[in-house]
Amino acid sequence: QVQLVESGGGLVQAGGSLRLSCAASGRTISIYNMGWFRQFPGKEREFVARITWNGAGTEYADSAKGRFTISRDNAKNTVYLQMNSLKPEDTAVYYCAASQSWGTQDYQYNNWGQGTQVTVSS
Repeated sequence: QVQLVESGGGLVQAGGSLRLSCAASGRTISIYNMGWFRQFPGKEREFVARITWNGAGTEYADSAKGRFTISRDNAKNTVYLQMNSLKPEDTAVYYCAASQSWGTQDYQYNNWGQGTQVTVSS
């Protein structure tokens, strides 16, 4: 099992930027496809972005396209989510997750971090 710890969340004004990090331990993430999800209060987790094990492929939810960028550094065992032009509706808990399959559904990921809160003020 790989353990994941997210960081980098916080409070930012609308239009600002944050970079989330997901540090892995216990196992190399180079064998995993990685994803970022977010969860609004009272809602199910939703897909934000994913990246292949080698970084060659990425995919974004429509809400993230053009504003968010997922990347990874396997040497540092870390995945990132750069979030620009943030909006109040991006306010959520953000989770990173690891999967040995390639999907956008949360059940396809079997290793999760504890989440980091992102709050965007208007």
